[in-house]
Amino acid sequence: METTLKVVVDGIWRQGSHSLAVSLAAADGGELPGWQPGAHIDMQLASGLTRQYSLTGSPQQSGRYLVCVARDARSRGGSRYVHEQLRPGQTLTISAPRNLFALQESGRVLLLAAGIGITPLYAMAERLEAQGRPFELHYYVRNRHEVVFAEALTRAWRHGSCTLHVSAEGDSARERLPAALRQPDGHLYLCGPAEFMAAVTAAAQAHGWPADCVHSEAFRPAEAAAGAASQQAFSVTLASSGQCWPVPAGQTIARVLLANGVDVPLSCEMGMCGACLTRVVRGDPDHQDSVQSAAEKSAAEQYIALCCSRSRSPELVIDL
Repeated sequence: METTLKVVVDGIWRQGSHSLAVSLAAADGGELPGWQPGAHIDMQLASGLTRQYSLTGSPQQSGRYLVCVARDARSRGGSRYVHEQLRPGQTLTISAPRNLFALQESGRVLLLAAGIGITPLYAMAERLEAQGRPFELHYYVRNRHEVVFAEALTRAWRHGSCTLHVSAEGDSARERLPAALRQPDGHLYLCGPAEFMAAVTAAAQAHGWPADCVHSEAFRPAEAAAGAASQQAFSVTLASSGQCWPVPAGQTIARVLLANGVDVPLSCEMGMCGACLTRVVRGDPDHQDSVQSAAEKSAAEQYIALCCSRSRSPELVIDL
């Protein structure tokens, strides 16, 4: 079972016009596990929801986790709860940090963030600055008043730079992708709305960036495929025991397994967090998650997100 931690909300303050920074400390006064840039936590809210939030700020800061949550008009309940009900002093259960968006330890680094997608990239910038590694951070927002962590991001960096792009002032991602994107070397990190990441990824590919050097993290689930493979029934078999169950159309592998007493490490149930990624022993998975890269989804050894993905083959054998 995944480790859970008890934390207390020891501070909430406004960042920009519609975001809140939330500081979390260990409820018992002890130390929280260390983390690396790109990591996120699952936060269990009192409303019964579990949501994923990127850790932000400096990974070297001990004793606290910092997240930043934007108010989302399309909220499924998470951001609304944080903005309207979460208060200092509340105790929450969270997961230990999990990282599917890790910062590589070598090479040139180009960071492109849009909106609240700045949170993991701000942590990356802080780590790179501490390491003395050069980097470029480009931060795209609609309006200047939406900028979060403005004071920290606009300071004089010694080893890198942060450029703010404000679309309301005529400086949008569509017109002003950085010149560094035309140099396909090092690593490119993207975080923000799906359309932003799709546009930047397409531009990077056009300039010759290798697919395995372009890293992205989504804050919303990918749109489910509408093809026949997404609707057809199939069976799921456990490699360890040979137990097999049908997975009907409209039902997830995870829910079928849970109904049959199999422990599945679920969190987001939308293919965004990677908690339920499981190795495929045999079969042709129909990937519908937004965690894995295209290269990972076509690799010789594949992993399937049990919460959302399906199978193109009649049987899928998984390593459980």
